[in-house]
Amino acid sequence: MTINRLWSACAGLLLAAGLGGCGEKPAEETRLAQEPAPVPWPTIASRATRDEALEQRIETLLARMTAEHKVGQLIQAELKEVTPEDVKNYHLGAILNGGGAFPGNNKYAEVEDWVALADTFYHASMDTGDGGLPIPVIWGTDAVHGHNNVVGATLFPHNIGLGATRNPELVRDITRATAREVAATGIDWTFSPTLAVARDIRWGRSYEAYSEDPQLVARFGAAAVEGLQGAAESEDFLRAGHIIATAKHFIADGGTLDGVDRGDAAISEQELLEIHAPGYFAAIEAGVQTVMASFSSWQGEKLHGHRYLLTEVLKNKMGFDGFVVGDWNGHEFVSGCTRVSCPQSINAGLDMFMAPDASWKQLYANTLAQVKSGEIPRARLDDAVRRILRVKLRAGLFEAGPPSARPQAGDRSVVGAQEHRAIARQAVRESLVLLKNNGELLPLARNSRVLVAGDGAHNIGKQSGGWSISWQGTGNSNSDFPGATSIYQGIAAAVQSAGGHAVLSEDGSFEDDPDTAPDVAIVVFGEDPYAEMQGDIPNLAYDSEADLQLLRQLKAQGIPVVSLFISGRPLWVNREINASDAFVAIWQPGTEGGGVADVLFRDLEGGIQYDFVGRLPFTWPKDAQPLAAGGEPLFALGHGLGYADEGALAQLPEESGLTPRDTAQQLDIFDGRPQDPWSLEIADAQNNRLAVTSSVAKLNGISVRAVDRDMQEDSRRLQWRTAGSAGFYANRRTDLSGYLQNRGALVFDIKVDRPPTGRVQLGINCGTDCGATQPISELLKSAEPGQWRTVSVALQCLAAEGAQLDMVLSPFYLSSDGELDISLHHIRVVENIDADISCG
Repeated sequence: MTINRLWSACAGLLLAAGLGGCGEKPAEETRLAQEPAPVPWPTIASRATRDEALEQRIETLLARMTAEHKVGQLIQAELKEVTPEDVKNYHLGAILNGGGAFPGNNKYAEVEDWVALADTFYHASMDTGDGGLPIPVIWGTDAVHGHNNVVGATLFPHNIGLGATRNPELVRDITRATAREVAATGIDWTFSPTLAVARDIRWGRSYEAYSEDPQLVARFGAAAVEGLQGAAESEDFLRAGHIIATAKHFIADGGTLDGVDRGDAAISEQELLEIHAPGYFAAIEAGVQTVMASFSSWQGEKLHGHRYLLTEVLKNKMGFDGFVVGDWNGHEFVSGCTRVSCPQSINAGLDMFMAPDASWKQLYANTLAQVKSGEIPRARLDDAVRRILRVKLRAGLFEAGPPSARPQAGDRSVVGAQEHRAIARQAVRESLVLLKNNGELLPLARNSRVLVAGDGAHNIGKQSGGWSISWQGTGNSNSDFPGATSIYQGIAAAVQSAGGHAVLSEDGSFEDDPDTAPDVAIVVFGEDPYAEMQGDIPNLAYDSEADLQLLRQLKAQGIPVVSLFISGRPLWVNREINASDAFVAIWQPGTEGGGVADVLFRDLEGGIQYDFVGRLPFTWPKDAQPLAAGGEPLFALGHGLGYADEGALAQLPEESGLTPRDTAQQLDIFDGRPQDPWSLEIADAQNNRLAVTSSVAKLNGISVRAVDRDMQEDSRRLQWRTAGSAGFYANRRTDLSGYLQNRGALVFDIKVDRPPTGRVQLGINCGTDCGATQPISELLKSAEPGQWRTVSVALQCLAAEGAQLDMVLSPFYLSSDGELDISLHHIRVVENIDADISCG
């Protein structure tokens, strides 16, 4: 079924479910009509059809496998924490290299080094000594905009830029080129494409989404899968030069509340189906072989443990027959799980743990014990292993031999090939979106005198964005991108070809000489690289006074200004647009910056060389408030000018729409009740979590109830009763960086009724591996029993320990690993105080 026919079928089912007769209904019919209709998840006919001979091979293999063999297939370990000997001894199913992991920990590892390491892991997996069973290991990598972990690879525009091209055939070419480069390094599998439909662009992964339009995501997702794997019905499917694709992150990772990474999609199942599922429909139809579970939750339940969505919907209703892989220790956040024990995930439908740290061996041991005890049923174990074997057999890994024996393996010329760079340059050209062109400033004459300014002009790392050599895309220099072209280099080559002149001046300064003054200034600026978690923002304001002053300074000197805005999402830039004569959204173009100049400049004969064809894949905000909160955008989805269009834009309002902080310089988190927008939560030692929505809440070892201090139920009593770390949290995204700059502190009133028997930590959480704590055990032990006192902890202490205060998710939490009985009142953040706990 094609994706268009699939949508028609779904629409018909939805319509049928919502229509009724016109006459009076019997009481039973009326009651049924008031109940929500079942959501009609479709069955997808994958073009990767079932092969009975292959299925028989799977059953034969299964019959030979011990429980140890099978559990090993469920584990994916990370390059820095696994050896070939481990692969052999534990019968591991897969390995991965995380962002910033390289053979020998060498960032500049050669293509041959990647292949040689892949060979050692392969040979270990095929070793039959000591009871081994030859099942080839698969190696996965985050090749999300090219083979972005390898120095010298071609980096394409991120997905948001590809969405602007409206060209799925180009996406197919891009992913085909990516597959060739990945295969040349001996790697079998990529964790892409991302099929997120980003609904709140404060989310730090918005640039990994093709669009906010689910149908556009579906078209591009199908094209990406076919480019990576080959057409499912062809002889090329998963053969030489193709690799295994992953549809991720299932599901609604782009629909979380407030755009919080790894947050909760508090939406209806109908919205899940209509908005966030179409990309998966298309990918499954195209034959995608793996699906990655999302870190996020749906209606409060983590996807890594969501049996209804992983098993009932994805596998049973939609018919997906590949395997579901976890994300970076994502299983540990499932209620009741830890990093080293999570039978809940496997029983829910996860088929392979991504276990990237050294604790994977303990996870293996615990999972094996859970299989032998029956906590993980043998049928569920066999189903998971069957799915993993199916993908390996479909990919021909049993017959392909070691990676070095495969076509083009180790061929340096494939990685960063000129053919691939040409495709990337085309993608850059087609991704550019023209938003303003007053006085028809663009296109520029090639023989112009051009001043090129801004910190993004000659910065290939900045123009490439996150997931570029390193995870966050930071810590790189231009020399780390051999063969690449910066935006400045592309401009210089264009003007020099016609006798023009380009000067690079990051701060916009130039010689005050009328004979050499620039005809035009091109200013390249915007967001610095970021990736998941660290890319989340509290509002949509692009806040760089330095960039704004540079634009205004050039404008004041009478120089026409062309702004090239680098970003992973639309942002509020009204002031910058006003200070520009022409304004272009260039997203994150990757290594082929020359594609920008191709469109900005006329050809040698003075004609238009390439027109602007990019169209906005997301609506553009008119102020800094999140678009999810409603309101009219500045530019609609699909907007974009061409050279034939009227490009004049009137002066835009320069009010951000953000509300100034209260003049008292105090942020209340809990004052008699959780202050909007915060909520309270408790978690026990087994990581079971419970929202505190009433006057009493209880988990194993920890409880909270409302008590009186000054008025009825204006405080909360917390009791820890058993050993094992448990915690109390105030949750919601907030930006505390302004308070940090003004001697801010986390302040709360506390009464100790029973002093701690273990360690007590006060902390701030900003995401996985992002946060900080301060010990307060001694402070509580010294408190006068039964008496209220005020405690303050300097934010500087927490920032110094690693809390990123511009992206806080929990501005307050307490944890204890022993018994404790306390009451809390009035939790707040206050500026300009001398804190009890201070760090200089």
